[in-house]
Amino acid sequence: MKEKLLKEFAELFGDGGEILCYFSPGRVNLIGGHTDYNGGHVFPCTLTLGTYAVVRQRHDKKLRFYSKNMSNMGIVESDVSDFTFLPSLGFANYLKGVIWSFVQKGYPIPFGMDLMIVGNLPNGAGLSSSASLEMAMCLILKEMYDFSDLSLSDLALIAQSAENIHCGVHCGIMDPFTIALGKKGHAIFLDTSDLSYEYAPLHLEHEKLIVAYSNKKRHVGESKYNERRHECEMALADLQKLTTISSLSELTIEAFDMVKSAIHDPICRRRARHAVSENQRTIKAVHALKSNDLALFGQLMNESHISLRDDYEVTGPELDTLAQAAWEHPGVLGARMTGAGFGGCTVNLVKNEAVDSFIEQVGEKYKKVIGYDADFYVVTTGSGVCRC
Repeated sequence: MKEKLLKEFAELFGDGGEILCYFSPGRVNLIGGHTDYNGGHVFPCTLTLGTYAVVRQRHDKKLRFYSKNMSNMGIVESDVSDFTFLPSLGFANYLKGVIWSFVQKGYPIPFGMDLMIVGNLPNGAGLSSSASLEMAMCLILKEMYDFSDLSLSDLALIAQSAENIHCGVHCGIMDPFTIALGKKGHAIFLDTSDLSYEYAPLHLEHEKLIVAYSNKKRHVGESKYNERRHECEMALADLQKLTTISSLSELTIEAFDMVKSAIHDPICRRRARHAVSENQRTIKAVHALKSNDLALFGQLMNESHISLRDDYEVTGPELDTLAQAAWEHPGVLGARMTGAGFGGCTVNLVKNEAVDSFIEQVGEKYKKVIGYDADFYVVTTGSGVCRC
């Protein structure tokens, strides 16, 4: 793969200079939906699917970006000091946002680059294609300019800042953090309130993880993602008139029930109930996995989807159809939406012997209800962002 990419880069931008290749994975969140910006726990893992980036430093200030996945855009050209966000630039806005974030934090980027990217993540599927791209750029800049004082956690925060401020999507820390620190064969149990984490082995000897892509692309900036975050902030502000909490996830569900009447808006109350209960589910799910109780883990996945459907209202008919069809299959231990919602994917824990029938039967039910096909990926865990 690397040799093929290097050859394609040379054909596009010419030979000469030091040409480097990087890989930045996508991620799937097993449980812990919309908890990362509410100070809660998440439990994601990195995938072997992701984004390849081939780069060469320039000696002027010109930026030249090319995406093989969006070849119709041609080579996108800009200047290393031009941070203007333009919708017409598409993927290049995320790359420029990372440069902007480095500069804002006191790390100057004096020269431009030639950069070719190609990804095998379904675009808009909720598998963190944007964070994958941003983290590739973060590692490129760290190594290109020898910013040795920046840790992988620091890079994740830079990527989050780029997406929050430059791109206007108020995402949490989960995606860039997972992609920065992913470990093959493990998921990350991350407390987003203080970024403490531990690796939990995924001993799936008799099960497979299957990602079902609805083929309904989600566009987070155009979705109600930012609205959900604002609703949680409103709920927290109401609760802080009675309590000393700094985030919704500090509450247990029992404590929440005692103070929930302080939240004036019933919609915000439901959003907060999801944030609190989902955090508790995530903690229970990790304990279940450590105890090798995959039946309980799967049950908590199911409960997570129901909460995301009923209290958080981020699923929609496509994801609900995929989840319901999965629950009806006897070989499924658990299924839930993953990512921001409003389209995208479900993640499914399926017994080995049921993989083929799962794909066939869930696919048939989905097409019958929705009218077009879903795509299925049997995924394995991979490592975090790295040089190839």
